[in-house]
Amino acid sequence: MATSDRGAPIEMELEARFAEARDLEPRPSADLMARLAADALREMPRPITNATRLAPGRMRWRDWITALGGWPAVGGLATATAVGVWIGATAPAGLADLAPAVWGENVSIAFGVDEDPLSLLEG
Repeated sequence: MATSDRGAPIEMELEARFAEARDLEPRPSADLMARLAADALREMPRPITNATRLAPGRMRWRDWITALGGWPAVGGLATATAVGVWIGATAPAGLADLAPAVWGENVSIAFGVDEDPLSLLEG
């Protein structure tokens, strides 16, 4: 068994040091707390001034894009729309097998156009 310079076994000395560390209550310094409070105040949202507000009912395109979440969100919406149209136009082969499993029957969608596309213009 290894011993320390004082003659006590190392395990007992380590256990004494660990017991001292468990009894300590770490507290942040006052300087750290002041810097944290200053950072928090600097990052708080500022109120909207009258100059940045729009008249009710008048939203420009930029305002719509901002309301949606900016250009990254608009890009995601455009991509999702394009993929939805693509999947709707050319359904994957596995989707035809999945629909009867989910609904229990064959599902067909009629768009109201018969064999003659001009039949919608009648009467």
